[in-house]
Parts: sequence; structure tokens; C-alpha cells
Amino acid sequence: MARNVLFFLLGAAIVVCAIGGYMVYQQHQTSGVEVSVSKNGLSVQTK
Repeated sequence: MARNVLFFLLGAAIVVCAIGGYMVYQQHQTSGVEVSVSKNGLSVQTK
């Protein structure tokens, strides 16, 4: 019984770490510079 609880807690910790890592990754992907070309010319914007 105690072993099952230990495995459950370990699995939950892994899932929480994976979700947290993914969220941090997404935040780093949205920051940066956006370059677009249109009829009006070249546009550079920071995110």
C-alpha cells in the first residue's frame, strides 16, 4: 500500500515538472523580435 502511494506521488511530481517546464518554454518562445514584410515596407517589433 505505501509503495503504491510512493509511486503515485512520484508520478504526480513528474507530471507537475513536465507541465511547468512546458509553460516556461512557451514563455521564452513568445518573447523576442518579430520581423514582417508588407506593402508598407519592413517592420521590426519586439514582443
